[in-house]
Amino acid sequence: MGSDSADDFEEVKEDFTPEGPDAGGETSAAGFVEYGIEDRPPRGASMLLGVQHYLTMIGASVAIPLGLAGAMGMFEAAPGQVGRLIGTFFVVSGIATLAQTTIGNRYPIVQGGTFSMLAPGLAIVGVLAQQGADWQTMLVELQGAVIVAGLVEMGIGYTGVMGKLKRYMGPVVIAPVIALIGLALFNVPQISNPNFGAPGTGQNWWLLGLTMLSIVVFSQYLDRRHRAFKLFPVLLGIAVAWGVAAVLSVTGVFAEGSVSYVALGSVTSAPLLQPIYPFQWGLPQFTPGFVVGMMAGMLASVVESFGDYHSVARIAGKGAPSAKRIDHGIGMEGVGNVFAGIMGTGNGCTSYTENVGAIAITGVASRYVVQIGAAVMIVVGYFGPMGELFATIPAPIIGGLYMVMFGQIAAVGLSQLKYVDLDANRNIFIVGFALFAGLAVPEYMSQVGQGLEASGATALQQGLASVPVLGAILGTDVVATTLFVVGGTGMVVGGIVAFVLDNTIPGTREERGLSAWAELTEDDDEFVSAFDRLRGRGGDRPPVSGDD
Repeated sequence: MGSDSADDFEEVKEDFTPEGPDAGGETSAAGFVEYGIEDRPPRGASMLLGVQHYLTMIGASVAIPLGLAGAMGMFEAAPGQVGRLIGTFFVVSGIATLAQTTIGNRYPIVQGGTFSMLAPGLAIVGVLAQQGADWQTMLVELQGAVIVAGLVEMGIGYTGVMGKLKRYMGPVVIAPVIALIGLALFNVPQISNPNFGAPGTGQNWWLLGLTMLSIVVFSQYLDRRHRAFKLFPVLLGIAVAWGVAAVLSVTGVFAEGSVSYVALGSVTSAPLLQPIYPFQWGLPQFTPGFVVGMMAGMLASVVESFGDYHSVARIAGKGAPSAKRIDHGIGMEGVGNVFAGIMGTGNGCTSYTENVGAIAITGVASRYVVQIGAAVMIVVGYFGPMGELFATIPAPIIGGLYMVMFGQIAAVGLSQLKYVDLDANRNIFIVGFALFAGLAVPEYMSQVGQGLEASGATALQQGLASVPVLGAILGTDVVATTLFVVGGTGMVVGGIVAFVLDNTIPGTREERGLSAWAELTEDDDEFVSAFDRLRGRGGDRPPVSGDD
């Protein structure tokens, strides 16, 4: 692989041996992986590959701040600040990704806003709206809740809680969790909502199909014709579909306000530089009830990240992450949440599932590439026109991208079952039950409160309060909000079901896949933390076998 002599973001030397159980011998990268975790493509290619990684999660990076801005009334009260809020998400994403890839778990995972913490965030906004609060008051309340949730997540990570739970979580648990990360997103609005972003215009299925078909053709049929098709299928697919949409918008075929319209005028009218800095909306406020609700969302994101770590390791051909690596990853995500609260996104920070899907499609698992992309996103956040350019990508194009990626993630999850005995009835029962529950329970939660003036969380709280004997406890804000957020997160529901059943239904370690997984899981010594590297272990000298 090509490499550059200097790297502003990588803290370790280029001659590190591969990570994982095969570090001492032949490479452990999966056959389709073009660039492994330690590889460094040429800088120019790395920049394009890094941008491609971020393009896969542009939908979430724009959808979350837009959802918050709409709920807080920013479009009416402060339309000029919406772009600044989106830019803040980009800056936080870039810095948090650099932190995770250098001093966190060091996997090539992009960090950014989380839908798990959007649900409690919208619930908080709803309560404040009833009190007549303005959008700035709402943001500082969200900031305080996110900061406290981040501190708790740091405690969960750096005290080793998740690492201790790992011994009870084998392939029978991890497979449905990862699969549900992809399957639970089949009905995201960019795919299923015909009125998303532009009520009454309908879903543009041919534009969605063009995006999907382009990515499939580039990644699966033309990948052997030219290396560019193998490395940049997502970038090329989005460019083709966006270019067509832009031409049709300029020529008037797509009317302004259409779900497919590319608003090029917003790019030229955007401010050149956006002022993004800590506490830009004001000092955070800490309300106990809001903090507890946000912590429920944080716990959901922890479970999702736990699955993402295993997905990346599996796709990159590495052994399952060690308890130590998991702990440092979760701890660093807590740091990212605190940073997001300080910067004022109104949301948290977690590992992006979309990025995992991009690795599976492109075969580019390079940490260096992700770091280059993170640096680009920091610049994009401060440079107004570039952020607006990303925001012009129509919803149908994002939907086509999601259809390709999320199915890939589900398949990666199910591939974990290769380690378990699928002739054992217990395993079939647990996986099937967990998958169905992970799809059914969130669907139920999404219907709670339909037709009522109350929000879903409020309607659930009212229903729980009427339960005989336990109503006084179940009907409290803390319990009801936690159940609503957890119950609305598919991978958490499926993970809890699989975890309980796998650890209570009798089965041997061989049946459960624990023996096979133990052989594949990297030792704790194979991951060298940032603290150890600062002390000289694995830093300036070539690592011995087992070092990270």
